Amino acid sequence: MPNSQANISGIPNQSLQIFKGFAAITVLSILLGIIFEMYYLAAIPAFLILAYMTLVDFRKIFFLLLICIPLSTEFYFDNGLATDLPTEPLMIGLMMVYGVYVLRHGREMSSEFIRHPLALLLALHLFWIFATTISSSLFLVSLKFSLAKLWYVTVFFFMAGSMLKEKKDMKTFFWCILIPLLFTVGIILLRHAAYGFTFNTVEKTLKPFYRNHVNYAALLALFIPFVWFARQWYRSYSFMRILINASVLIMLIAIQFSYTRTAYVTLFLAIGAYFVVRFKLVKIALIVSVIGGIGLFAYLINNNTYLDYAPDYEHTVVHRKFDNLVEATVAGEDISTMERFYRWIAGLRMIKDKPLVGYGPGNFYNFYKPYTVSSFRTYVSDNPEQSTIHCYFLLMLVEQGFPGMLIFLALSFYALIKGEQVYHRSRDKTLKGLAMAAVLSLVVINAFLLINDMIETDKMGTFFFMNMVIIINVDLLNKKQIRQQAVQNK
Repeated sequence: MPNSQANISGIPNQSLQIFKGFAAITVLSILLGIIFEMYYLAAIPAFLILAYMTLVDFRKIFFLLLICIPLSTEFYFDNGLATDLPTEPLMIGLMMVYGVYVLRHGREMSSEFIRHPLALLLALHLFWIFATTISSSLFLVSLKFSLAKLWYVTVFFFMAGSMLKEKKDMKTFFWCILIPLLFTVGIILLRHAAYGFTFNTVEKTLKPFYRNHVNYAALLALFIPFVWFARQWYRSYSFMRILINASVLIMLIAIQFSYTRTAYVTLFLAIGAYFVVRFKLVKIALIVSVIGGIGLFAYLINNNTYLDYAPDYEHTVVHRKFDNLVEATVAGEDISTMERFYRWIAGLRMIKDKPLVGYGPGNFYNFYKPYTVSSFRTYVSDNPEQSTIHCYFLLMLVEQGFPGMLIFLALSFYALIKGEQVYHRSRDKTLKGLAMAAVLSLVVINAFLLINDMIETDKMGTFFFMNMVIIINVDLLNKKQIRQQAVQNK
């Protein structure tokens, strides 16, 4: 007698009904998209599949999100709002699913990760962001910023802490980034070759993957340490070793033709930082950096010395050749460099009025213009794109006050110090390389943050948090190995 739960094809009736319903939704979505010229409606079936997979196994969706980071694109709505697609919707969805998971299984989860000093410092950073949101001069602007920060931290730190626990997970992370990254690099280099690799055409080749050449070069530079140390995972002259060696070369070529001065400098800094970590000099290097920064600041404000470096408005312009750009930078006539000075000075003057809590997260643009000094004004000072101060540490000071900046500095510095300790305590070669790569990647990111504020972007901010995750989890794996050896020796 035939099974009442199956049809003549042998497919269970429940599954057949689900298939029919999904097929109907697919056809309807496509038709509505065509009729109303709202073609994004055709993505509804893919969204439903994604939602189902997220509920069933969000681990796969997390790694899908990693794959999407190099491929993501900025999308602007008619009301002026913008988002990164598909990464930001995926982040929001994963944050909600992970929140439900923690509520249901929190007691079963290990607390070692969240009790780590680096995790506690990040939690303090997040707490102060929300505290200064409450006191913000424009609450809604700060609330939007804080919510975005929340899903970045939830997904790329706390969730990533559960996803990147073992060596094999960290290797999966590596390949999920490298393969799509090389795909974008290949397309961009081919496009750029058609223009003869000229400086003034590089921006034309980056869409839809990157906002500008700085974002492009930053992602390449911060990921090169991982590619370099991944070479150790495979035998010499093996196919995988040759592939990774070729990847290093391709990425260096791409950085060269990105014509991004900061990327060039950060790669040399990363090389120097490698020896600093090897010889346990991180604390000394940080102390020297802080003393140097304070000394430079004291020199510039003494008798208003900074006014001596005001640019010539007529000669401070955009340069179309890279050689001219470098010469202009040295001469103080590069428009991007001098515009930074213009905003930095405004930021330092702003903090006098709100030194404790600042103006609130995301609020620099809304308040800085009355504090500018006209002698540093450039052709782009109208700032129609509403960009911010171009120094993340100074941005923390302006928007979150001295406590906010000091907390962020403590987080950044401790990550480097702890990374050095974890590197030297690692006995496993793979873990040792991962710890060093994470530290060097953080060095690159922090160097970019000195003259940019890109940590709120998916191309950089995601790695700032995941590098810390790798440092913490390598630390925990080292401690686990020590405990296992202690048990074996008894």
